[in-house]
Amino acid sequence: MKLTRHLLRLLALLFSFAMVAAACGADEVSVDVGIEDETPSGDSDDSEASGDTLTMAIVAPSASDDLAFTQSMIDAIDALDRDIDLQVTDGTFVVDDAAAAIRGYAEDGVEVIIAHGTQFGGPLSEIAPEFPDTTFIWGTSSDTQGLDNVFAYYPAADEGGYVNGVLAAAVTQTGNIGVIGPVEAGDAVAYINGFAKGAEDSGDVNVAITYTGSFSDVALMAEAAQAHLSNDVDVLTGSSQAVVGAVGVASENGVAWFGTQANQTSLDPELVVASQVYHWEVVLEEMLALRDGGTLGGEAFEVNLENGGLEIEFNDGFELPDGARDAADAAIDGIIDGSIDTGA
Repeated sequence: MKLTRHLLRLLALLFSFAMVAAACGADEVSVDVGIEDETPSGDSDDSEASGDTLTMAIVAPSASDDLAFTQSMIDAIDALDRDIDLQVTDGTFVVDDAAAAIRGYAEDGVEVIIAHGTQFGGPLSEIAPEFPDTTFIWGTSSDTQGLDNVFAYYPAADEGGYVNGVLAAAVTQTGNIGVIGPVEAGDAVAYINGFAKGAEDSGDVNVAITYTGSFSDVALMAEAAQAHLSNDVDVLTGSSQAVVGAVGVASENGVAWFGTQANQTSLDPELVVASQVYHWEVVLEEMLALRDGGTLGGEAFEVNLENGGLEIEFNDGFELPDGARDAADAAIDGIIDGSIDTGA
């Protein structure tokens, strides 16, 4: 048995532990990203942020290294060409914990606060008006809630989903493909619908879709993946912060995997085919440039294949069938020029 597969099991267990910790309080699973303070302290030291340094904070629902939703935002901030003093509170699946963290950062004078979770919109609508000089960035959503200090962001996840589906139709040998989602909403359902259409447009395949009803339950993801295998599935994909559970099953059974949100190749360098990666930095830079000019919010931004906010990152360690890469590139071009309908 390969070492990578032992590590997958360990990762899944650690992820489950993080979810339990999250239920006990977000500050228990905050991560250090090279700053001194990891969570709102109540006492800010403005002397630490000097010159052109921008103070930012991220409040996110899952672990910062989840290789999915939260990590996509951490990676985006790292990619910005700015001097940033960043604080992160992760593991806030409990919305009240997220609200407390968002408010705490605002009270501490953090200049830009990212509420990285659709479910955080309710508390944000109450908090943002109380801090009119603070820029809040919220997603995934296309709604700024009418607030002039809130920027919103969302991905056209169906686009990369469609491309992954085209590739999946080329990779499968049984013609049976399994898809696992969390809750039938947001970018997860957009990705899954796009994936299914891309696969079905590209070959005579059967795409079976299962929703677990949870973004965080690793065990449910694994169970759903295992159930798909009983139907002779040889390709799997899924979207949520709990995908390590499904990838673990795929790895144990030699089943190809397609990732989304972040590059998931490291979970199994032999079986991950490609990943749709969210490059939020493309729109974050636009938001920050507006803020530099005095516009604190009030606009929504989409990441997509055309603006580079979505990218298909291929795993060079997986040997694609002849013509598969050309088909994927053609799908990307067709989506960008409008000749392909992803079903969104």
